[in-house]
Amino acid sequence: MKYRLEKDSLGTVSIPKDAYYGAQTQRALVNFPISGLLPDPVYVKATVLIKKAAVKTNYRLKLLERDIYQAINFACDEILRGKYIYQFVVDPFQAGAGTSHNMNVNEVIANLANEKLGFAKGTYTKVHPNNHVNMAQSTNDVIPAAARISLLLLWPDFSAALVKTINTFQKKAKDFSKIFKAGRTHLMDALPVTLGGEFEAYALALKNDHDRLKKCRENLLILGLGGTAVGTGVNSHPQFTNIAVKELEQLTGLKLKTSSNLQESMQNVSDFLDFSGCLRILSQNLIRIGNDLRLMSSGPGTGLAELTIPEVQAGSSIMPGKVNPSIIEMLTMTAFQVIGSDQIILLASMHGQLELNVFMPVIIHNLTNQIRYLTRSLTVFHDKYLRLVKADETMCRFWLDRSAGLAAALNPYLGYEKAASLYRESLITGIPIKELVVKQGLMTASEAAENFNIKKLINPNLSAKRYVGQRKS
Repeated sequence: MKYRLEKDSLGTVSIPKDAYYGAQTQRALVNFPISGLLPDPVYVKATVLIKKAAVKTNYRLKLLERDIYQAINFACDEILRGKYIYQFVVDPFQAGAGTSHNMNVNEVIANLANEKLGFAKGTYTKVHPNNHVNMAQSTNDVIPAAARISLLLLWPDFSAALVKTINTFQKKAKDFSKIFKAGRTHLMDALPVTLGGEFEAYALALKNDHDRLKKCRENLLILGLGGTAVGTGVNSHPQFTNIAVKELEQLTGLKLKTSSNLQESMQNVSDFLDFSGCLRILSQNLIRIGNDLRLMSSGPGTGLAELTIPEVQAGSSIMPGKVNPSIIEMLTMTAFQVIGSDQIILLASMHGQLELNVFMPVIIHNLTNQIRYLTRSLTVFHDKYLRLVKADETMCRFWLDRSAGLAAALNPYLGYEKAASLYRESLITGIPIKELVVKQGLMTASEAAENFNIKKLINPNLSAKRYVGQRKS
């Protein structure tokens, strides 16, 4: 491999001749060979969009010559078209604030612009990564803004995947609305419910999570761009912030806003923690719902078997024919990862100091992973499990008929103590409670049939004439 030499403030650096990045990126490659991971492509895109908005703003403010503006704008467009993505190489675990990532973008854009103007890579004769590409900017305002834009760009696919999941839960709720089954509390027999009611509750829980996330998303629209190094805007034009944010609005189609306090925007990363926290809440609901679905599909010979899971792959290397709830297991592990990432973001958020939180690189790395993992796992869960899952009405009825929880239906007639006595007798003898009350002369067969009518046991059913003490013993 051939190399070229570049100089920075620390000295001379050897760089692959064909690389569009420069000295600071090369130093980061040497200093931070940590995870082997690359920056998320949407994070690169968001950073380049900021550079594109900035160079146009600086040109409009008569701070850049036309040829430099055009060359930098050309370079940004080339990258945004998907070219040169392999030139963005800095490990997510890097120097604080994200200086290495910011300079990686600045250097690639500068070298592309110089080539466009007929100059060799690494000379920076015409276009300089700091003086021109990074004009009126600092890592300290660019990186938080890029993080916000990254999440906003990832939002539509994530939101669509979650909404599709919610809608299908609602559809299944209607499909299963007439399937009665045993309710369970503490994993023990309880009063009856419908399978559709359970699925409707799942849909509402996820809808509430989506609503929470939409509110969190609104805060991400507020940008601190133009604060430069410490939130004061030094080394930028007084009009830079407002014009640059409007340029970004046009480039992204997002309804962006300018922060009312650029220093606060630089110090405080609570909006990221808020968004991550809402993803954590969604994840714990997905885990909880997944646990229910796995329990209801357990078996098929020795479990509840109230749901029939789609067969997506063999479940065992030793037990022939075994099929597992593999898709739900994947979703659950993804949710574990999201919750773990939230803890990292919490730690990073609380360790900001004075004018800057330097831990933005690990915050954006985890946030983009969180939203991407959930988008993909929800899509797979919907397509390969949720839309295909079926109810086993026979098994639902089987367990319902044997549920000791039906004893609660006797409370208005016989009182709690007598119902409890019948409950225990039913457990010992194996005789269903509905038959015991007739056998012991506590109800006629028609009364038992009416009072154990499942349709009446899934809604409020108390009236004065049914209340214990209002009827003869």
